[in-house]
Amino acid sequence: MVERDVVKHSAHIEEQHMIGFGALARLLRPVRLHLIGCALLSALGAAAGLAPYIAVAEIARHVLVAASAADAAREVWMWVGIGAAGAALRLVLVFLSSRLGHYADAETLHDIRKRLVRHLGVVPLGWFRATGSGAIKKAMTTDLEVMHQLIAHALGEMIGAVVAMTVGFAYLAIIDWRMTLITAAVLAVMATSFRIAMRSITTHMARLQAAEERISAAGVEYADGITVVKTFGTGGRILQRFAEAVRDHTEAMSAWVSETRYSSAVSRLFSSEMSVLAVVMAAGLGFVAKDQLAVADLLPFLIVGIGLPTSITPAIHGSQGLRQGRMAASHIEQLLSLQALSEAEQPQKPRDHRIEFDRVSFSYDGKTNALSDISAVCEPGTVTAIVGPSGAGKTTIASLLPRFYDVTDGAIRIGGIDIRSIPTPELLKLMSLVFQDVVLLRDTVRENIRIGRPDATDEEVRRAAVAAQIHHVIEQLPNGYDTVLGAGTGGLSGGERQRLTIARAILSGAPIVILDEATASLDPDSEAAVQDALAELATGKTVIVIAHRLHTIRNADQILVLNDGRLTEHGTHEELLAHKGLYARMWKAQQQGESV
Repeated sequence: MVERDVVKHSAHIEEQHMIGFGALARLLRPVRLHLIGCALLSALGAAAGLAPYIAVAEIARHVLVAASAADAAREVWMWVGIGAAGAALRLVLVFLSSRLGHYADAETLHDIRKRLVRHLGVVPLGWFRATGSGAIKKAMTTDLEVMHQLIAHALGEMIGAVVAMTVGFAYLAIIDWRMTLITAAVLAVMATSFRIAMRSITTHMARLQAAEERISAAGVEYADGITVVKTFGTGGRILQRFAEAVRDHTEAMSAWVSETRYSSAVSRLFSSEMSVLAVVMAAGLGFVAKDQLAVADLLPFLIVGIGLPTSITPAIHGSQGLRQGRMAASHIEQLLSLQALSEAEQPQKPRDHRIEFDRVSFSYDGKTNALSDISAVCEPGTVTAIVGPSGAGKTTIASLLPRFYDVTDGAIRIGGIDIRSIPTPELLKLMSLVFQDVVLLRDTVRENIRIGRPDATDEEVRRAAVAAQIHHVIEQLPNGYDTVLGAGTGGLSGGERQRLTIARAILSGAPIVILDEATASLDPDSEAAVQDALAELATGKTVIVIAHRLHTIRNADQILVLNDGRLTEHGTHEELLAHKGLYARMWKAQQQGESV
């Protein structure tokens, strides 16, 4: 099973690698002129950087063959000037190339970040709930860091390395073509060995990445479940999974090292300046002994030739950066190609806040319906409760109203208008959403409440907190409304955090209120306080309550009972009890549980 997963992961990486060519080109298109300029400057800088070495070689040659000291001095000073000018020019060109590359990098990353934020803002919210933040975090951090290394560093270094080798070999070929071929042969052996060593990099990287993902997952699982692990002493299984993942990672690395040990050794051997020096010296002295090469002509190969392997390392790193950049670009483009939430060509506004479910069906996977043929009406100023067993489809209904997902069949209307014909920002402004899972931002208490209405005054924020029965708690915090909520949520309890989100909803003043099991995990005292806050929030609104504790919704104007994605009963509390169906059985079971 693991091997099949590795093969699939390897194939996926290779597919991304091929797709990444076009994706990278499209992402870099806005700064292509800057990149061309950066490449030209890098090329010229690399060529200029060889001037000092060539100058040293030419000075040595002329000193050896000059007819007189005066002739030698004249040639020496000329080459000293060329070498110094080349060194100075290289510094200037490398500086300009770096500035241009970093400018292109900043422009590209700024453009990508803006495009990602704007596009993700119109992607259905259900995608975020299903996918989580992992893909976004990877694109915003890891992928953009790879793109930075590619644009600001790798491309210039790779082009500079190629030009340096080209100019160096051209100069050496002018001196002696046979020695040039020998020098090139040494580097060819190194390059071939490296290619052999990297021949199966995709497979090995896939296996290593799969093991790293399992190590990360096991580590996070252990950290998240540390309370349960310590309480019940059940860490053995988690640690076993962690150990297995580490072992797989070690075996994958060992297999790669074992496969490449000879080719990597040969590559490192021939990339050493000492190896090139030994081969060039031996071949050159052999030609000199046969009078086929002058001693003066051997010097350029000992000065320039042995430095050429140092240009290959940046070229190799640049090619690896290019490969990683293509994969990063492919992932970024996948996010940018996510289907946006459709918007009506002729948007409409609802005339009131009456909610109508008209034969609504929905499927997450396109195969099995989570909801089937749901029809109901929620009148303004009334409370509609939705109840049912776990998995009945209650939360799915709550997700369809704000268009976290779009219905598969049927329609949901507000004020007689299909919600798909209402602009998404306007639709969301109509609703206050309070879920069981509380989300607070790393910001002050005041700003967390003000999310409900960004232009609200401090006094309006305070009044909303008072209505949500959280004001007295906020005033006891270290900095009151200016207390920054962090990972520990500023010391607030679960019920207090929930009331903070209710204050946010009260401040928004939206005419439709959706409560998804907002009190399901609270203790009785916190539940009572939250219920009072919810009563304030729901006054005069169209309210939909998804409830688990039936006693909290016994006074609802109507109760919809779902079972297996279908509406099986509806009516008031008394009517449903008299019907003696699923609701009556659920009520009886909860009453017996509470009495016990």
